[in-house]
Amino acid sequence: MQKFYRIGQIVPSSNTTMETEIPAMLTARQSIRPERFTFHSSRMRMKKVVKEELAAMDAESDRCAIELSDARVDVLGYACLVAIMAMGLGYHRQSEKRLTGRTIDEGTNIPVVTSAGALIEGLKVMKAKKIAVVAPYMKPLTELVVNYIREEGFEVMDWRALEIPDNLDVARHDPNNLPAIVQTLDLTDVDVIVLSACVQMPSLPVIAKVEAMTGKPVITAAAATTYCMLKSLGLEAVSPGAGALLSGAY
Repeated sequence: MQKFYRIGQIVPSSNTTMETEIPAMLTARQSIRPERFTFHSSRMRMKKVVKEELAAMDAESDRCAIELSDARVDVLGYACLVAIMAMGLGYHRQSEKRLTGRTIDEGTNIPVVTSAGALIEGLKVMKAKKIAVVAPYMKPLTELVVNYIREEGFEVMDWRALEIPDNLDVARHDPNNLPAIVQTLDLTDVDVIVLSACVQMPSLPVIAKVEAMTGKPVITAAAATTYCMLKSLGLEAVSPGAGALLSGAY
């Protein structure tokens, strides 16, 4: 008998990618594994990727966790990496603990995955030490993200900020541009490429291409979130075409 899992996501109101890429990875998994998934979201208001809007949006995450508790989802994913990282070093741990507490208050105990925490966890699982990062944010926010990752114990050898302020425009960025952007990075001694340090910037269609082009394993915030969601459900973290982390090697 097939088992169905309810995937809950806390999503910025202007995000159009997380509800595309995570279902795509989990749907692809259904071709090789028996489990089935349904997808359920609650939204937080955010249009411009600036620190003030991100902080106001994060304050709404408790409400979203409560709403998704009503649906009795099996796992809850917070789908905005930079909102978490903009709140201070190590904030993903505080957010995950607080949101889990909100679900407990509602009579459930739903595991919570933040995309920020998932990226850090995914890099640790891959035993990465030196990485390169591509992000769509303005330079000050990208520097904040790079510093957050560094404080978690990784060397960021090179990075690119695409400087796209509007969150809808981030989603419109053509992923086919990413391989050329990666070619501008200094990948000497880099262990892992973070192809998208943002769950709104599409990257799934070119993960395999960039891995083949560079000979380096590739991770994205969305792939890391999918990995951690599957692990929290006690399921094998595999999805075809989603990069090294979801290859089954980990």
